[in-house]
Amino acid sequence: MNFENLGLAEELLKAVASTGYTTPTPVQQRAIPAAIAGRDLLVSSHTGSGKTAAFTLPALNRIIDRRPAPGSGPRVLVLTPTRELAQQVEKAVQTYGKALRWLNTACLVGGAPMFAQIKQLQRQCDVVVATPGRLLDHLNRRKIRLSDVEVLILDEADRMLDMGFAEDIDAIVAATPGKRQTLLFSATLDGVVGNMATRMTRDAERIEIEVAQEDRGQIEQRLMFADDLGHKNRLLHALLGDDGMNQAVVFTATKKSADELSLALQEKGIAAAALHGDMHQTQRNRTLDRLRQGRIGVLVATDVAARGIDVAGISHVINFDPPRQAEDYVHRIGRTGRAGRDGIAITLSGPRETGLIRAIERFTGDRLAVHTIPGMEPSPRKPAGPRPGGNGGRRFGSGAKPGGGSYGRPGGDARRSGGGFSRDGHPSRSERSHGDRRSRG
Repeated sequence: MNFENLGLAEELLKAVASTGYTTPTPVQQRAIPAAIAGRDLLVSSHTGSGKTAAFTLPALNRIIDRRPAPGSGPRVLVLTPTRELAQQVEKAVQTYGKALRWLNTACLVGGAPMFAQIKQLQRQCDVVVATPGRLLDHLNRRKIRLSDVEVLILDEADRMLDMGFAEDIDAIVAATPGKRQTLLFSATLDGVVGNMATRMTRDAERIEIEVAQEDRGQIEQRLMFADDLGHKNRLLHALLGDDGMNQAVVFTATKKSADELSLALQEKGIAAAALHGDMHQTQRNRTLDRLRQGRIGVLVATDVAARGIDVAGISHVINFDPPRQAEDYVHRIGRTGRAGRDGIAITLSGPRETGLIRAIERFTGDRLAVHTIPGMEPSPRKPAGPRPGGNGGRRFGSGAKPGGGSYGRPGGDARRSGGGFSRDGHPSRSERSHGDRRSRG
């Protein structure tokens, strides 16, 4: 099957062809015709499955033949959990809709200047991509009206609920017409996501895409035990000094830890920078641009970067702090192994984090292969019961791989050696700005 068989307009087919894509992915093959037919959709698909095009193309196809009436509001509304993902979706809309010279888009996210977004909304916007918190701010200020929305898209709905956006989403949906088309994309369609979907959709078609073995990223998963925080730091410095490392994303549990760790790495002469939700959007964009340009070797981030970052040069993901939610582990390690490249995901586990490791292994069905660095082995631990069974040491989605072994240079030198990343300046500290995440009592 090719894109010509999906029922898309000629202008959209030309735009797709210009991107180099010739064969639609499974989620695109099923979702695009159903969405063009006007059905509400509940879609479960994995990261990197092509779901952005699966909802962007049919949404544009719906409005392609009708220019907006003067003074009308947006006709397509896309909600995403993070700023980075919102920017990626808006870029996809502009790419696929480039033949529609009248098409205007707006990206409404926290951390960006409110006044600039208001100026965007003063012109007629056909497609609005937003995070729920910032969109609700504009809605409450009466800077946008949603009564003309024809297509409502919720991308990564499970993540938005995890971030506490449930009440915001309900308020936004209530401001849209009841006759709209709703497309909901989520990693899971059960539990609270399923309850929300039932309220928001009408006779929705359910599409669940299993990950084909050959389509999975070539990501080798490793586990390293650490005695304490100091031992973790020594392991991290040794890992970052490996000659096989190109660029790395290091995940921490808190924003404060991300700032402190990135500064500590910079003091070691490593080109590192932090990325988290308290940074101003301009600074976050600048950091991501430097990462894509190769000027940053190590990005130290919270889970705000677990989705929405697609940089082919990231060879390693290091979980300095294991994720509190097992689902986030899959999204974290998915930052490597991009564009057909192999990747390595390493999780550092302290004495009190064994339960998190077990939860990850149960969720993925894989047993993480234990690795050590010569000279930096952990102290023996008391047995804590059997670990979940699985394909020990398997590469993520790529079949079995022998476990064990060591990582790094002989001798386990934790210091940074010559060839690698050049020293970079400290990232400027920005004032705390209005972020995307909302706290709830």
